Amino acid sequence: MGRNKVSIIIPILNEAENILKLIQYLIAHSSAKNIAEINIVDGGSSDNSKEIISKFIDRLPSTPNTIKIALLHSKKGRAIQMNTGAGQASGSILYFLHADSFPPKNFDQLIINEVEKNNKAGCFRLQFENNHWWLRLASWLTKFKWRACRGGDQSQFITKLLFNEIGGFDETYIIYEDNILINELYKRKEFTVIQHKIRTSARLYERHGIWKLQYHFWTIYVKKWFGATAEEIYNYYLKHIA
Repeated sequence: MGRNKVSIIIPILNEAENILKLIQYLIAHSSAKNIAEINIVDGGSSDNSKEIISKFIDRLPSTPNTIKIALLHSKKGRAIQMNTGAGQASGSILYFLHADSFPPKNFDQLIINEVEKNNKAGCFRLQFENNHWWLRLASWLTKFKWRACRGGDQSQFITKLLFNEIGGFDETYIIYEDNILINELYKRKEFTVIQHKIRTSARLYERHGIWKLQYHFWTIYVKKWFGATAEEIYNYYLKHIA
């Protein structure tokens, strides 16, 4: 059996402020021998995200120790973008990451260690870059394996075989797609929480207000629980959060 390698997949839309910092961070805090590639999938950015990424790729040295970075394009929507990135991935492990989230040092080896222990999917603990007591509590709760403590901000690793078996992300969901995949993994009892922290931006909470945004997130969860369609969830998101 060949060596496990991680394909990092990052969906972006207008991330000029963050994307270069994230790419440099990932390269500095991982080992080239563990990374198959970084696939950045743009959903139609109108800022200069694509130019920033292209210039960085053009400056990369052509050596065996250089991590391959690809800028891919797809229709807008995280599920479509992440499926596009997964479709172009050569690694045996897929790692889905938001553009404003920074995984722990040696995240690549931590993920490979879990897969080699036959843990086929999981995430990291979360730490918001905001000291509000509610966000600190929400972050602390992510140490537990409870389904209610999961979300896309914690990032997601999954073996390519299991991802393909599930059928990837459900593209009918413009938002909530990460939770749909997580539900499938919990049904299969295929989920572990790596006890190291990923740092993520609290920019959405800061923009809307912590309690207001939390209320809307809870409302989306309840709506889904009571059978709301992907379109109904997206319309609520557009009205109250987007």
